[in-house]
Amino acid sequence: MTETQDLTLDPVKIGIVSISDRASAGVYVDKGLPALQDWLSGALRNPLQFESRLIPDEQAGISAALIELVNTGCALVLTTGGTGPALRDVTPEATLAVAHKEMPGFGEQMRQISLKFVPTAILSRQVAVIRGQSLIINLPGQPKAIQETLEGLRDKEGCLLMAGIFAAVPYCIDLIGGPYLETHDAVCKAFRPKSALRSSTTT
Repeated sequence: MTETQDLTLDPVKIGIVSISDRASAGVYVDKGLPALQDWLSGALRNPLQFESRLIPDEQAGISAALIELVNTGCALVLTTGGTGPALRDVTPEATLAVAHKEMPGFGEQMRQISLKFVPTAILSRQVAVIRGQSLIINLPGQPKAIQETLEGLRDKEGCLLMAGIFAAVPYCIDLIGGPYLETHDAVCKAFRPKSALRSSTTT
């Protein structure tokens, strides 16, 4: 529990998955899982429980991990790594294989954000899907890119230039029957229609 979390809010279980042959084999230290957990802990006010996995680039194993995390009650599952065009990059295929619905807008927005920095962002193949009452999103592999795609882009004064994908995550989870996620606006302001706001958030 971090100091930024509020015990009066819905508890949330989140799955975080780092996909890398070399990191999972101990060749180097994984940076994806700490980056995901740190950002989520700072962005969300809810009490959080994390289920983490560090696994190799094997399609069947990735799909199995995603199903397991959904079945254990994770309302949100975020993956990092394995979304490029290389032969071993199979995270999108593994994610689509367990999908009940595809949510293409998330991938489209992530690529738009990354294109502000590198033209090779068009090679990224991140997808997002719904399985049951869980939202699964593929994220980039680098910690800086993870933060940018989740949080969005800001100018030197801190004003938001382009919304990150996480602004839409809480309402998406509302719509599929998950817990009510509340964010710290200074990190990422969640967007909901007025009709979807809880009374405590309208003051």
